[in-house]
Amino acid sequence: MHGNFVWYELMTTDTKGADAFYTTVTGWGSKDSGMPGADYTLFTAPSGEQVAGLMTMPQSALDMNIPPAWLGYIAVHDVDAAAADVAANGGTVHRAPDDIPGVGRFAVVTDPHGGVFALFRGTDGDMPPTAPMGTPGFIGWHELMAGDLDTAFAFYSKLFNWIKFEAMDMGPMGIYQLFGTGEAAFGGMMTKFASIPAPPYWSFYINVEAIDAAIERIHSAGGTVVNGPMEVPGGAWVVQGTDPQGAFFALVAPKR
Repeated sequence: MHGNFVWYELMTTDTKGADAFYTTVTGWGSKDSGMPGADYTLFTAPSGEQVAGLMTMPQSALDMNIPPAWLGYIAVHDVDAAAADVAANGGTVHRAPDDIPGVGRFAVVTDPHGGVFALFRGTDGDMPPTAPMGTPGFIGWHELMAGDLDTAFAFYSKLFNWIKFEAMDMGPMGIYQLFGTGEAAFGGMMTKFASIPAPPYWSFYINVEAIDAAIERIHSAGGTVVNGPMEVPGGAWVVQGTDPQGAFFALVAPKR
């Protein structure tokens, strides 16, 4: 599993509001994690598997004026060694390697341009369940708006053995580079548009059945559509938006 995204976590200012929004929009279920002393909600796919977590933003993040956001966890063989490699290759370790009792070990880091992600290894090497691409409720695509495509890909490739797949010429917007670890791509990255005020960031596209119906649910649940619907190569449809607390999210569907 080294180099694969294995977990996704929303840190927000209103967990009840976020819970209501995402269960309405994506079809997820939700339940308390049951972890002693932890207020942590688990989102579950329609098939029942756990796919993501939800927690209140820590005070340290609020003090730094960090907005609500999704965080992706990438599997590694050794969290401590991977965190050291991040630092040695120009990234920054923001949360030193630490244990989640009974779950695994993790660290929160950024790439050299500020894109945030987490490193993770489950207890005894166990990892959350995976599903075939396109499975409803699971994450169907991973996208990095990078500080610089070439240096960002070199950084992640060295850490996770990611390889390049097709590169799409987007004209004035630049090159969109597909990447993955095996026989098929599971994400893409490109240099962030200068017009986007945010620092480099990762986006995670949640699989839904149809994009127009999902857009109606976004509006009815109090979210905002910021881009789309848009057809992407391969025939899928995507939309990007913000939830009621301001966290950026994205959806992907096989049909309009």
